[in-house]
Amino acid sequence: MCGITGFWGRAADGRDLREVGRRMATAIAYRGPDDHGCWADGDAGVVLAHRRLSIVDLSPLGHQPMASARGRYVIVFNGEVYNHAQLRRELSRGGEAPIFRGHSDTEVMLAAIEAWGLEAAVKRFVGMFAFALWDGQKRRLHLVRDRVGIKPLYYGWCGRALVFGSELKAIAAHPEFDGEVDRGAVALLMRFGCVPAPHCIYRGIYKLPPGTILTLAAPDARESVPEQYWSAREVAERGAADPFVGGDAEATDQLDALLREAVGLRMVADVPLGAFLSGGIDSSTVVAVMQAQSERPVRTFSIGFADGDYDEAPYARAVSRHLGTDHTELYIEPADALAVIPRLPDMYDEPFADSSQIPTFLVSELARRHVTIALSGDGGDELFAGYNRHLWANRIWRLTGWLPRPVRAAQGWAIGALSPDAWDGLFRGLRPVLPARLRHRNPGFKLHKVSRALLAASPGALYAGLTSQWGDPTSLVLGAVEPPTALNDARQAALSDATARMMYLDLVSYLPDDVLTKVDRASMCVSLEARVPLIDHRVVEFAWRLPMRMKIRDGESKWILRQVLRRYVPSALIDRPKSGFAVPLGAWLRGPLRAWAEALLDERRLRAEGFLDPTIVRSHWTAHTSGRTDLGDQLWNVLMFQAWLDARRGRAPLARPGSAEALARVAV
Repeated sequence: MCGITGFWGRAADGRDLREVGRRMATAIAYRGPDDHGCWADGDAGVVLAHRRLSIVDLSPLGHQPMASARGRYVIVFNGEVYNHAQLRRELSRGGEAPIFRGHSDTEVMLAAIEAWGLEAAVKRFVGMFAFALWDGQKRRLHLVRDRVGIKPLYYGWCGRALVFGSELKAIAAHPEFDGEVDRGAVALLMRFGCVPAPHCIYRGIYKLPPGTILTLAAPDARESVPEQYWSAREVAERGAADPFVGGDAEATDQLDALLREAVGLRMVADVPLGAFLSGGIDSSTVVAVMQAQSERPVRTFSIGFADGDYDEAPYARAVSRHLGTDHTELYIEPADALAVIPRLPDMYDEPFADSSQIPTFLVSELARRHVTIALSGDGGDELFAGYNRHLWANRIWRLTGWLPRPVRAAQGWAIGALSPDAWDGLFRGLRPVLPARLRHRNPGFKLHKVSRALLAASPGALYAGLTSQWGDPTSLVLGAVEPPTALNDARQAALSDATARMMYLDLVSYLPDDVLTKVDRASMCVSLEARVPLIDHRVVEFAWRLPMRMKIRDGESKWILRQVLRRYVPSALIDRPKSGFAVPLGAWLRGPLRAWAEALLDERRLRAEGFLDPTIVRSHWTAHTSGRTDLGDQLWNVLMFQAWLDARRGRAPLARPGSAEALARVAV
């Protein structure tokens, strides 16, 4: 795991190429604190720079930038290719590679590219990766990102130079960086809590989409477009056209075997390794499969909160006790969590507003005290229908899709007539008689999303309604035109099932743009490598062949993943409502975060900045602080943008969140 950056094209002020490259790499030094390197081709004007977190081959033989044995290619690489040992054997047996000097995966990647060509080699890599490859023979620069988008890669143009980097900080360190904010991207942030690929908060800068290769023949080749080498759409459509036809036991056996291989590959390292454990289905499955293949107790990590509605630590503890892991848990005081908030704009670089970023950082920080690598359970919800919207999608569309829109609008109005807090109170009163699958956290907020979704004209619009924080962000963001995303891409997967269409959109948008971004930034800012075995591309491809009845059965989500887990853990430890990795935002914004938020949402400030409509923001803030309704998630999107503006200007936060007196007043 590392940080990469570089550029192609000379700076207008004639600065030394290596000096600029080193400065760009230094901006992301925390991604790779163990080593650094910078390579330049002065004639071509190309610079590749690298920061290394040493994981495999800790010797100088793993140093980057690395040149291929024959000298044609130079690479900077972020990530891990887990099957590098197998590829090394194939290359050696076939006589297609010279004698290897070290045992790094980077050296194998270069040998594979020389032997088989770039695209053919990448298709054989099993892992997570983002890399830049300079072809000195053809004078071409290739930028490559892994199939699902686990590792980030930004690119764009600063003046006359093509620039790239693992994070925007590296690009911003280029002397010709402009940094104009894209209002359309701000609108996307307000809707989704993140800026989906290929868009970026800055004009002229883009995210390389997952599963693509961008090849540039010149630094000013702005017409170049990324080409896909792996397509989630094709995977989904092939899976639907060629579904798995075996029985439940056979499917469970195959998934178990795939997970054992995926997890086993990710347990290979030259540094200490552990896993995040929340006690949920996904992380418990990863840890169970790890422990089954380990000769000693696996190191596991979880955090807990004093508020029982948000505390999953007891579930993790119970799973750990059964599996026999070496478990470390840390109970977080409100002050610990709130102290993270001033760091978020710098940590996430681009404004990002999934509030589970806070506990994700805290568990990463805890794990890094003991290990350098942590396996994570991310991806299980997207592949095996784990979100509440997956359970509701077909049901809502089947019951309401045929009705005229005015009738559905009336249904939505009826649900919205009660505030989210009122719905929450009603569900609390009914909790003793409700089945476990209906005991959700924040049911009122979820029902209000359903009320908006009832206006949807299609399953795609239904998904947008269920995943949007702001229904019409262009009314909030002044002068914004909302750009297209995967949600309105005409090339979406042709799937007849509404739930499958939602899962496809999760795979191509929510997973890489939100979940994996959150995990990458939270872990890398403490120099921890997070590995995600559930989204090994072979698991992804198998999951899409499984019929929906193996994912949702009898109202139970992730049915087949549960069958695998039950081979290792008793049902009593895992049969509980889905919780998620959340924090009590609503209470915090009314309590210890109130002064901080009030300063960021000051009406005069909003007017002076000119990005957001002050009237809309202030009305939402007043409604929330009055206690009439909980608008914490919507306001968090606004607050993270405002805090990011502060960090971008190099200013300290206008008010540090929380005082001792305020913290004492909030029960978390």
